Amino acid sequence: MTLANSMLIPVLPLMQRKLGIASWQSSLIITIYAAVSIVCIPFAGYLSDRFGRKLIILVGLSIATAGGLVSGTAAWMLDHNAAYIWILVGRFIQGIGAAGAFPIVIPLVGDMFQNDKQVSSGLGMVETSNTLGKVVSPIAGSALACIVWFLPLVMIPFICIVSIVSVAACVKAPAKKQEPTSLKRFVADVKTILSNNGRWLYTIFVIGCLMMYVMFGFLYDLSSMLEDSYKIDGIKKGAMLAIPLSAICLASYIVGKTIGQNKLAMKWLTAIGTALLTIAMAIVAAVDPKGLLWLMALISVGGAGIGLALPSLDALITEGIDKQQRGTITSLYSSMRFIGVAAGPLLASVMLERAALLFGGFAAAAAVCCVLAVFAIRPEQTKG
Repeated sequence: MTLANSMLIPVLPLMQRKLGIASWQSSLIITIYAAVSIVCIPFAGYLSDRFGRKLIILVGLSIATAGGLVSGTAAWMLDHNAAYIWILVGRFIQGIGAAGAFPIVIPLVGDMFQNDKQVSSGLGMVETSNTLGKVVSPIAGSALACIVWFLPLVMIPFICIVSIVSVAACVKAPAKKQEPTSLKRFVADVKTILSNNGRWLYTIFVIGCLMMYVMFGFLYDLSSMLEDSYKIDGIKKGAMLAIPLSAICLASYIVGKTIGQNKLAMKWLTAIGTALLTIAMAIVAAVDPKGLLWLMALISVGGAGIGLALPSLDALITEGIDKQQRGTITSLYSSMRFIGVAAGPLLASVMLERAALLFGGFAAAAAVCCVLAVFAIRPEQTKG
């Protein structure tokens, strides 16, 4: 699902030219997908608590397949404004389906393992796989667009179908041991959880949101900068975009493998990661590096910081909530992350000509995350 979304990022400038639209309109192809997911994810979380994770994942992937068919067919068969509108309609439908896919995976991993160390390792692998999709996506998207500009859109339903078959055949979800909770009881339980765990939960929600905002913001900006300032496009641009994403992926993998159930380590890895991101973004904003190597190095350091933080946040929120409410709470967390996904490309598209201000904003967001991680995450309070 990450591959199906993120491989459009390097293709957005090309889509902008082919469809005859403005940069902010091209950013909506990512933003509308994330925006509708924000609304739908909490409902998907509740439904996964009530009817089972695997069923909701399969339904979500099926809806995403339908949305992909709409977008791909529109780009293939229609011209300019009509094509753009129907691409957005298809992306809207995909966003509904995505709400029932990746966000449900996080609580499913928590359900499948009894040992906290296995849960942390599993979540690290999921976050690594999520980031690996981002690493492969710019190269895959650029390569497909070299053949036909809309081929990345056409490929999305096929990726979804592979996922449907894989989940149906390979995922053995544990049987539900309790009767499903009524909607009224569910709402009351969520209010109780948020009131009892409010400070650290809200902190993780905010950090997750701001991390994804910075990530998708600098990816959109970097995609446009490589093409406009350095005249790099096609597969070479995709490979360049994969460099900071590889840093995120490697850091996520290492953290997931080593963190175990040490919640204090989760807190300080989050703090260190957000501090690295703050420093990297602040230097880009202050110096405005002209050399591409210097710029890529700084963004990759920031990416490594994101990779330290994300699996730590996943583990904290999953292990700190009882299994009965895990689907809903992690879905609220995923909704907050999708707010960042939606906001990043849109704000970056508006501020493309003001790089210092844009990266200054990224640095400020990361600094807020660092302060929150140090002072508001209290591992001793995350006991479910």
